[in-house]
Formats: sequence, C-alpha cells, structure tokens
Amino acid sequence: MGVVAEHSDRQSIRDVICHAGAGASAGAMAATFVCPLDVIKTRLQVHGMPSGQRGSIIVTSLQKILKTEGVKGMYRGLSPTILALLPNWAVYFTVYEQLKGLLHSHVHGSGELTIGENMIAAAGAGAATAISTNPLWVVKTRLQTQGMRPGVIPYKSMRSAFSRITTEEGLRGLYSGILPSLAGVSHVAIQFPTYEKIKSFMAKRDNTTVDKLHPSRVAFASSVSKVIASVITYPHEVVRSRLQEQGQARHIGTQYAGVIDCIKKVFQKEGLRGFYNGCATNLIRTTPSAVITFTSYEMIDRFLRRVVLLENEHSEGHPNSVGHAEPHQGNGGTERGGNDSALRQSQAQTNQTPIPLGTKEPLAARHGRTPPFF
Repeated sequence: MGVVAEHSDRQSIRDVICHAGAGASAGAMAATFVCPLDVIKTRLQVHGMPSGQRGSIIVTSLQKILKTEGVKGMYRGLSPTILALLPNWAVYFTVYEQLKGLLHSHVHGSGELTIGENMIAAAGAGAATAISTNPLWVVKTRLQTQGMRPGVIPYKSMRSAFSRITTEEGLRGLYSGILPSLAGVSHVAIQFPTYEKIKSFMAKRDNTTVDKLHPSRVAFASSVSKVIASVITYPHEVVRSRLQEQGQARHIGTQYAGVIDCIKKVFQKEGLRGFYNGCATNLIRTTPSAVITFTSYEMIDRFLRRVVLLENEHSEGHPNSVGHAEPHQGNGGTERGGNDSALRQSQAQTNQTPIPLGTKEPLAARHGRTPPFF
C-alpha cells in the first residue's frame, strides 16, 4: 500500500507540473499578445472615458500612448502580469483539480460534474488565486496607470513599486481591491461551467472525447464562455482597478473609502455607464486572449502528458535482468495504459498465469477529469 501511495503522490505531482506549466506558458503568451489593449482597458477603468472623444477609443488611446510614452508605454505592467501568471495558474490548477477530485467522489452515473459542482470548484480555486496573487496585480495596475498621473512620483520598476507600496501603504496597500477581486470569482464561476458544457456538447456531437476536440472547437468554446462571463461580471473589475490605483495618488483626485463608497461615487458621477468603461476594449482583448490561452493550454498540456508522463511511467516499468517487464511493486492497478504492452509481453514470455492487470486507467480516461480550462 505504501508503494501505491508513493506512486499516486508522484502521479499527482506530475499532473500539477503539467497543469501549472501549460497554464503559465499559455497565459504568458496571451498576456504578451494583448498587453497594449490591457493597458488601455485598465486606464479607462480607472480614469473613465476621455471628454470630447472622437473616433475609435482604442486607436486614439494607442496613438496617445505612443506619442507620450513610446512603445514602452504600451507594455507597462507586462512583467508583473507574466510574473503573476506563474503562481496564478499553479495555485488555480492545483486547487481546482483537488476540488474536482473531492466532488467527483460524490458523482454518480456518467461521472460528469454538475453545473453547481463546477461552479464550486471554479470559485474555490479563484478565491485561493485572488488572495495569493493580489499584490502582483496591484503593482501591474499602478505601473499601467502611472503615466496618466503627472502629479505623482512614478515607480521605476517592479521592485521599486513593491518597496514603495509596502513602505508607504503597508499590507493594506498590497491588498487594496481584494474584496472586489474575491467578488470576481463569480467570473470563473460563470466562465468554466459554461466552457465545460460547451465542450461536452461539441464532443458528443462530434462523437469524440473532450481531450480530443479539434483546436477550432476549443477556440470557439473558450471565446463564447469568456465573452458571457466578462459582460456579466465586468463592473467588479472597474471597482477593483480604482481601489488598486488610488493609493499611488492619495492627494490627487477622488478618494474611495471602500467598495461601497466606490460604487456609490462611480454611479453618482458616471451612472451605470461608468461601470462599463473599457468594456468594449476588454472584450476585444479577452476574446483573442481566451482563444490563445485555452488553445495553447490544450496543446501544451497534451504535449507534456505525452512526453513527460508517459516517458516517466515507461521508465518505472523497465525490464529486469531476466528480460521480464518489471511492474511497479505492489501497484496492482495504478499503472496507466502506457505499461499494458510491457505487461502483455511479460505474459507471453513466461507463458504463465496472466499477471493481474487490475483496473487500468488509460490516458483518455484520465482526461475524462477535465482540467480547469478543458
């Protein structure tokens, strides 16, 4: 039993590595691609729509940033964004999979999680992620908006931003906007169940499994679920961005005492429209971002599982000195499908009573436990 538990632990660690590695890589690629749009969206959230605006707000904003801040201004906050993605996805994937595993133990019939169970797993993972990475998002927001604050001393780098926020504002500054961030778990609680159901529907229609869906199907499901979740939950992002940004300009502009005060002042000054400043830009940004992230994650995760997991498991079942395939001691049923051929070869060589294979868990079956984005 001890060997079985040890093998299970190693398998769990490998799964976490695959999830985290694929998620962080996909997220970093998407963040780099859409960073200029993210900068515009954040500034619109914090400062609202510019007065007397004519023409496309996106084109005009990009031209203004290039003119006043150069190309560097279009990529402000990219470093903390990418840095935040590493623990962000590591935490999210780990917690999400653990919660799904716990919930699966109570599922009957087809073994698929219900919408409610998917929402619980997604929300729990989102809350853990928000708490652990909030300081990095505060730094990102400050770096992206400081170019519009001529009356403040700008941060020179990520390190400078962390140091000054900690010294000048303390822990409260690093966790400014945490309440609307936690409220933002409603976003993933809508996005992931929607995404899972769309994928499941398309897999059944194509007579295949979710882990074998064509990338175009993944792209479609990711874009639709992201747009739906973004439109419904966008107001919390405006409130969060304003609370995160105001600490840098404590003596300039409107001050918000908290979430409720921020909501009241935004509504009084800008109306309902104020809660959707930058929403169009955000949708243009999130749609390709979701497509890149989800599709890249799918491809990278499949690659890692095919190369890393299977190679490791083949090495655990290497032949011994007498030419027999040496199964994992005491495993009985935890070997994946990749070792089946070795076991059958051993049976043929020995011509003895077949070695009990136990319950096999092929790779496709493992993918039946849909990972967070798939």
